[in-house]
Amino acid sequence: MAIMRGAEPFLLPGGDRGVLLIHGFTGAPAEMRLLGEHLHGRGYTVLGPRLAGHGSSPAEMAGTRWPHWYGDVEDGYHLLRGMCREVAVVGLSMGGLLALKLAAEHPVERVVAINAPIYLLDKRLPLLPFFRLFRNFQRQEKRRLTVNERYNVSYDYMPLVCVVSLLELVKHVDRLLPLVTRPAFLVQSRHDRTVRPESALHIHSRLGSRDKKISWLERSGHVATIDVEHERLFRYIDSFLTAIPTDD
Repeated sequence: MAIMRGAEPFLLPGGDRGVLLIHGFTGAPAEMRLLGEHLHGRGYTVLGPRLAGHGSSPAEMAGTRWPHWYGDVEDGYHLLRGMCREVAVVGLSMGGLLALKLAAEHPVERVVAINAPIYLLDKRLPLLPFFRLFRNFQRQEKRRLTVNERYNVSYDYMPLVCVVSLLELVKHVDRLLPLVTRPAFLVQSRHDRTVRPESALHIHSRLGSRDKKISWLERSGHVATIDVEHERLFRYIDSFLTAIPTDD
């Protein structure tokens, strides 16, 4: 299956501190590329994997489920561990959930979750079993952003079977949150049109980490890594990755 232009995974070799960047649901590594280049400029080795079924076609994605996506995250983590003395993980949206799961199950140095979903805004979700009787895919709104379009790579349609799997992942990760004990940083856009902002408050309250914090973006939408405040977001992440943990 051909990969969409801009959906290729990327590896930016740097120092002995690694950062794993995980893109979101129906997205691609391109939406993490600017953040990756920023961190690489700070001396990190950065890996942005392409999750199974993403960056090719909605039909291919329909054959995947959350364990496939998480398998690619684990592969990326082990690759970086072979190159670096420590690995931090940063995830956007669904990638934030996968980052939190990784932090619950593997010795990551720090974890960042950006607009990670617990509560979703789409009021049609309770009707999902009904919709699946008549259709396999649902059109999604095209993202309007100010960055170069080469960073804005995503599907126009989402497979409904994968939405079901995403909801299963939300419940699964929610149960794991008390097992996350490493320093954790949550970033949430107040005007996110996909994830209800109280998701960040819920995750924060459930985390087992002593060192945990939330920062809010006032003008950004859901894909904050390529939205109007992306430079502010990158500075937040920079500060978190270099701060002395309060629980050490």
